[in-house]
Amino acid sequence: MRAIGTNGVPDRIAIDKSGANFAGLQSLNVILKFAGVGRIIGIVQSKYLNNIVEQDHRLIKRITRPMLGFKDFHSTAATLAGIETAHMMRKGQLDQTGISAFKPFAALAA
Repeated sequence: MRAIGTNGVPDRIAIDKSGANFAGLQSLNVILKFAGVGRIIGIVQSKYLNNIVEQDHRLIKRITRPMLGFKDFHSTAATLAGIETAHMMRKGQLDQTGISAFKPFAALAA
């Protein structure tokens, strides 16, 4: 609910075959329907569609595991955002969208 409140209602969500995720999204669709939002979330259940997202987290896990955790939420958010920005720069995703690589780093310093 928090992610939807921040980013809006997605068109569809890819999940694995977990029954708990499916039930949660179905109940969320019922809430959206009765709230009159006008659209519901499409649920795509596939065993392998989520693998791309999960594989992308491997880099972060490898970097943060030796740190043995974080003490402060602000430092956690700043560190993870910096790692993600560097990862996006390495993959060339910032150049394609026209986003300057300096802006995310400047936001982290603020």
